[in-house]
Amino acid sequence: MIIKRKPRQIDTQGALLAVRKAYKIYKENDIETVALRGAEFDLAPGGFLAIQGRSGAGKTTLLNLIGGLDTPSAGRIILNGSDIAHMNEAERADFRRQHIGIVFQTGNLIPFLSALENVIQPMIWNNVPAVKAQRRAEELLSELGLRERMDHKVNQLSGGEAQRVGIAVALSNEPDLLLADELTGELDTEITSQVMDVLAQLHQERNMGLLVVTHNRRVAERAQRILHIDDGLILEEVQND
Repeated sequence: MIIKRKPRQIDTQGALLAVRKAYKIYKENDIETVALRGAEFDLAPGGFLAIQGRSGAGKTTLLNLIGGLDTPSAGRIILNGSDIAHMNEAERADFRRQHIGIVFQTGNLIPFLSALENVIQPMIWNNVPAVKAQRRAEELLSELGLRERMDHKVNQLSGGEAQRVGIAVALSNEPDLLLADELTGELDTEITSQVMDVLAQLHQERNMGLLVVTHNRRVAERAQRILHIDDGLILEEVQND
């Protein structure tokens, strides 16, 4: 019998997400590369934060730690009072399914499935009954303007449509925190604006935490706060009006 450990709760003074002195060091043979250097910040429930920096600055490394896709070499990643950094791989995967949605730059969609089937899949993995999963998937895709496209395969969708399917996939299990990794990187300015409009509206309606990783200044300016990162260091924070 497998007994699941209940994560030890840590007081983070009401923050949804608390990153504490997070380091990430990659080692290959005798060569060490420091990708993240003591990152530290909070995100309040319902907050919208952008992490901005050039390619290779450490943005995606930080997002992977927050999403439980990787673990820090040192430090803490605390979400809903639970320290992701000290969970094992199976515990992180289970915690991620319940609390975190991730929109990847490539959409992370299964190409031979329809838009609807892609959105249903993570709910099935999370033991949501099939009828309920299909109903919620249809509602999400309709809300994202894809009612007429839900039976189309991924390769039949435009870039903007595929990104919206990726957002629906990330929202399917009703996460407390939505992470977006350079999701508009390959889209033109008009489609980028449309995708960000969708994210901003969903963030406001659901009052969930939203963290966007981007090199695009216009995307970052949609957030309430911007953290600038370079060479693994968070250099400054900007509050947007």
